[in-house]
Amino acid sequence: MTNYSGERAPHIGTLPAGPLGTIADVEGVSVGHRTLAEGALQTGVTVIRPHPGDPFVDKVPAAASVINGFGKSIGLVQVNELGTLETPIALTNTFGVGALAQAQIRAALRANPHIGREWSTVNPLVFECNDGYLNDIQALAVTERHFNDALEAAGRDVASGAVGAGRGMSCFDLKGGIGTASRVVNAAGRDYIVGALVLANFGRLPMLTIDGAPLGRTLAERAAMANAAAGATAGKPEQGSIIMIIATNAPLDARQLKRLSLRAAAGLARTGSVYGHGSGDIALAFSTAYTVPHGADFVALPPLVADHCLDPLFRACADSVEQAILDALWSAESVTGRDGHRRLSLRDSVPDLVELLRNAAR
Repeated sequence: MTNYSGERAPHIGTLPAGPLGTIADVEGVSVGHRTLAEGALQTGVTVIRPHPGDPFVDKVPAAASVINGFGKSIGLVQVNELGTLETPIALTNTFGVGALAQAQIRAALRANPHIGREWSTVNPLVFECNDGYLNDIQALAVTERHFNDALEAAGRDVASGAVGAGRGMSCFDLKGGIGTASRVVNAAGRDYIVGALVLANFGRLPMLTIDGAPLGRTLAERAAMANAAAGATAGKPEQGSIIMIIATNAPLDARQLKRLSLRAAAGLARTGSVYGHGSGDIALAFSTAYTVPHGADFVALPPLVADHCLDPLFRACADSVEQAILDALWSAESVTGRDGHRRLSLRDSVPDLVELLRNAAR
């Protein structure tokens, strides 16, 4: 049953959340932000660390699904070929990808001077969304220093909304950004956690669906009657992007993680997205249940969850992604940026939002 009390977003579905309700419920995972919010610069960096150690020396199994490939990410080819992560995951704006890839390489070289010489090269992993409506993306404001700041700030207290890479993002013609959630499920007789973190920058207002209720139609009708800017965008195609990062402590191999990552699309669709032509929709899943030592001749794997027991994890992935998108909308503040462009937050746009949701659930 949906709970509309308090300041937190409504809880989606019936699966319980973890203690924090964030991706950091998966033990070892931490998140850091560096936010740039000054005038026309409304952007930033978000970094996800899969564990507290060195991810190049102790890689984690991972895989990605490209739902719609209108994106400029770095590192996906090798992740899907080798099935591991070897750097933290970095999120930023489209024109900041190169700077963050170089920052990841430099950080890996500082930690491991043998990289690129006695050892193999390192695969930086950077994802992006286009925040150019609110942010002066041509300023190329994101630098290596911002990556290092976000990495240093990584912790279990995960902020969401208009922070880090989410600062300049838009979602359903409202203010988008960073969202996060978790779910606890039982698979193969054991409890596991699935956590999600999204960079939400997609959708058109009339499409917005919250917990199964088509709230976007009501909001778009209100906006149209008030001659608001959101009403003028109602007929435009869906554009933008979303990056969905899924973490779990369930022991899965890369093939199974690929299957898990694809279920993020189910959670995305529930919010009203149709993965439009101009939208880059990418999901990556990783497991913290074991690591793959660099250079090892043999890798010891724990007993893996059998494929026929994966359905609870698939459900948790879909639910946590849907919840994380709502968290991004619910947590974001209104932002004014480049050339006076403004995105209102969901809650500023709809003062009676809780009442609308309550009525829709009846």
